[in-house]
Amino acid sequence: MTFKITAKDTATAARTGLLETKNGTIETPVFMPVGTIGTVKSLSPFELYDEGFKIMLSNTYHLFLRPGTDVIEKFGSLRNFTKYKGSILTDSGGFQIFSLAKFAKIKEDGVEFMSHIDGETHFFTPERVIEIQSVLDSDIMMQLDVFSGPGVKKEKAEKDLEITLKWAEKSIEAKKNYRQDNLLFLITQGNFFEDLREKSALAMSGLNADGYAVGGLAVGESKETMLKMLEISASNLPENKPRYLMGVGTPSDIVKAVSLGIDMFDCVLPTRNARNGFIFTSEGTVNIKNSAYKSDTSPIDHECGCFCCKNFSAAYVRHAFMSKEIFAQRLLTLHNLHYYQDLIAAIRNAVKNGDFYDILKKYSSLF
Repeated sequence: MTFKITAKDTATAARTGLLETKNGTIETPVFMPVGTIGTVKSLSPFELYDEGFKIMLSNTYHLFLRPGTDVIEKFGSLRNFTKYKGSILTDSGGFQIFSLAKFAKIKEDGVEFMSHIDGETHFFTPERVIEIQSVLDSDIMMQLDVFSGPGVKKEKAEKDLEITLKWAEKSIEAKKNYRQDNLLFLITQGNFFEDLREKSALAMSGLNADGYAVGGLAVGESKETMLKMLEISASNLPENKPRYLMGVGTPSDIVKAVSLGIDMFDCVLPTRNARNGFIFTSEGTVNIKNSAYKSDTSPIDHECGCFCCKNFSAAYVRHAFMSKEIFAQRLLTLHNLHYYQDLIAAIRNAVKNGDFYDILKKYSSLF
């Protein structure tokens, strides 16, 4: 497994690269659609792959609870279970434990939580999370981390950071007991404290993992704060390893994060927005429910080449959506994901061609 930088922007930290996984080579920057339980809502895995997405994200917490590792183990891997042809990154579930599970209790050796589905109590250790992801046979596994959340005091943020670092060390050790062709990424934290962000990134860098993620951002803080924390984290991570910004994904956020040296992204925004009628276009974000589209014979976006825009009018899509037809959600999901794929392709080309600043300027004003 290797990560090779193929081009660099001269004015920013933006770069393109190739990340090799056991199930394919991924061009970076890359956007990973979120298939939390092994499926991106309303789409088949074949549609996702054919749209050009060679890697998707699924979630360890959710898959552990349902259908359970005993089921997936019978298929040999999550990839076999879902029939998705690309690579799969599995988030560790740390964020979900603290945002969904009831009565989560952080301890030195792991976290006790109550399932949001049936109330059953479970205990995740960093070693157990690696074991679960080994059953899922993820191309890229994530360590279990502690998400502090907004509004915490520095003392609490620093304690969570130290626990996350200890769990990172345990995760690296635990991985030695399983297949070595699965990559392991560690997660930097530090909340919104500059010195803690730097401390976390430097400490994680010393563990020589396959890649690094920046966690704990886009949880209610200002854009200015998010970008400042991201810059500190990214600039203190190894240049020769992939850098992944977790859960951040507006078009402008992606472009700005790429300028700071980020290679990988995931976010529910394009698919969730689509299911609610909000779509990304070359002219900005629009709402298909707007009455202006009631008799519109043109496609949603003249500049888009997705299945929806090539075949259907805005009026028809609006009609289907307002009639609560599932087909409309599928069309809009395909459109939004196609938009993101075009965005990422434009970013890569701009870095390679030396005109990334034009992309940065365009998307900073568009969204």
